[in-house]
Amino acid sequence: MPDTIDYAGRPFDRVPFESVLRRRFFFTESFESYRQASGFKGDNRGLFDYGPPGCALQANIVALWRQHFVLEEEMLELDCTALTPEDVFKTSGHVDKFADWMCKDPVKGEYLRADHLVENVLEGRLKGDKTARGIAIKQEEKSADAKKAKTAVKDVKAVKLDDNTVREYEEILAKIDNYDGEALGELIKRFDIRNPDGNNEVQPPIPFNLMFKSSIGPSAAAPVYLRPETAQGQFLNFRRLLEYNNNSMPFASASIGKSYRNEISPRSGLLRVREFLMAEIEHFVDPLSGKKHDRFDEVKHIELALLDRDTQLAGQTGTVQVPIGSAVERKIVDNETLGYFLARVQLFLVKIGIDIKKLRFRQHLANEMAHYACDCWDAELLTSYGWIECVGCADRSAYDLSVHAKRTGEKLIVQEQLPSPLKVERWEGTLEKKKLGPRFRKDAKFVEMAVSELDQESLEKQAAILKQEGRITLTSPVPLADGSATLDIDSDILTIEKVTRIESVREYVPNVIEPSFGIGRILYSLLEQVYWHRPQDSARGVLSLPLPVAPTKVLIVPLSSNTAFLPIVKKISQRLRAIGVSSRADASSASIGKRYARNDELGTPLGITIDFDTVKNGSITLRERDGTKQIRASEDEVIDAVKALVDGTEALEEVFSRLPEFTGQETE
Repeated sequence: MPDTIDYAGRPFDRVPFESVLRRRFFFTESFESYRQASGFKGDNRGLFDYGPPGCALQANIVALWRQHFVLEEEMLELDCTALTPEDVFKTSGHVDKFADWMCKDPVKGEYLRADHLVENVLEGRLKGDKTARGIAIKQEEKSADAKKAKTAVKDVKAVKLDDNTVREYEEILAKIDNYDGEALGELIKRFDIRNPDGNNEVQPPIPFNLMFKSSIGPSAAAPVYLRPETAQGQFLNFRRLLEYNNNSMPFASASIGKSYRNEISPRSGLLRVREFLMAEIEHFVDPLSGKKHDRFDEVKHIELALLDRDTQLAGQTGTVQVPIGSAVERKIVDNETLGYFLARVQLFLVKIGIDIKKLRFRQHLANEMAHYACDCWDAELLTSYGWIECVGCADRSAYDLSVHAKRTGEKLIVQEQLPSPLKVERWEGTLEKKKLGPRFRKDAKFVEMAVSELDQESLEKQAAILKQEGRITLTSPVPLADGSATLDIDSDILTIEKVTRIESVREYVPNVIEPSFGIGRILYSLLEQVYWHRPQDSARGVLSLPLPVAPTKVLIVPLSSNTAFLPIVKKISQRLRAIGVSSRADASSASIGKRYARNDELGTPLGITIDFDTVKNGSITLRERDGTKQIRASEDEVIDAVKALVDGTEALEEVFSRLPEFTGQETE
């Protein structure tokens, strides 16, 4: 795992960083007091509550997301229910396939996610080896006693890995996401991988479905799941969205809301949780268009750090910097629409403050690909936990709309008027309705559904069978009244023929490109990347959050508790609110320096100081957080400058170069 450094260039220390976040109430573990209470048997791992600064930061990120995507791309926003009938997720494949591989420690009774277990143990061994090599070199270089040095080096080398093993571990880690349960089990056995907590052996990996199951109503007869994504609600509303969009293609829908995944072993704070906020886009496109995007030229010059599938399978993790236009042209990225959104994702992440040097796009390997995807790239952010997936951009093809249409009988299609009529030959199945009801009774509707699900290739095959044998056997979409799963349909009820039609309308199922954002992961990664502390004050950290996402934009600081300052504080606060700028006043007895320092921990970018000169002539100071520089000007000039900075119409350097510099007051 790459070493991470803080904003100021020092090795990142997670302990004081997380202490700041908890102490300043960015977030806290849910039900923490109950977890510490005697007799509590619940499990609150992976559940978090956001405090005031955390809520404000999240709201600002979401507001910028909505502006950057929903408004800029003219998307259609939806808010769908989180409670989803089981049948929906059976159809989508989530009931059978939405799972991770887990191992059990039979001694501790603990469950571990198999790929994370392998990853953590091998990374730990590599880290220990790296430390051992460093110690050995230092001892050889510094020891004046050659005999002692050789003995020390020998002892250290006993814990070292040989070069072949190091290379093998690195190759496994590079393609860890490509291993299925059986392969993970082989790795665990081969390398004697055990639970780090107790060194116990673990049992072979088994699949574990990540969805939370519940029921609706007092009889508990209607099973439901809490959604693991917001996508299905968007797909099931496709017909209404298309009508709202005047039947015009392409278009995109968007949804922001809570999703739920029953993580096997939640760890790493906000990075792996059971309830989280997602922001998802479903961009519907004509498959015959080559998935081109009419705004691709606007972004084709943007360079992205790409880690493609072939590089990972070769056991490497190095990225290449490629303009997205070139990546699409060379088919590293499959199509323009997918490439367009990768570039737009990067622009968004940089806008909210992500360090572009700590951002990469990694292509999914075959075995880790979601069951619905035909290609997928993750925007990964570098944290002290390693590279973390924060945005997934998947090409879902026509999977979701197709399976839901087959299950429900609703046509989730686009009808496009053709320039001129076309002669089309198609296989069609026709049921004799007068005989269907009496023959199949309650199962008649399932016969209709089974026939309607047959595509052209299947209809052609079944036509040959029907002609030869006088009967075909189809699988019922649901269990029949007698418990069986198949339907025997005779030729006196069903005919399958090739017919020729003149069509003036083309019908097709759109393909879908889906960018999916984990807001909590982005929020945490951003906080890590902007955290640092001043050399003279290691006890307090600084969060260099950009103005657009900072929870509070301006701190108002009266020099003392003198009553003459109170009406000025109130007036400035009102003026800031009137222009939509969030502010807080700190009139405590602490020194100016301490008050600024504790608000630097909250990421507040600007500070206004009110002193006795303010009372005399109306001038105030404006302080910027990172460099602690100050300027002094009239109240109107400073308020105008703050508005320009928040609106993004003027840069900090411009404001601080045109207004008079001020020195003083930044003291303890």
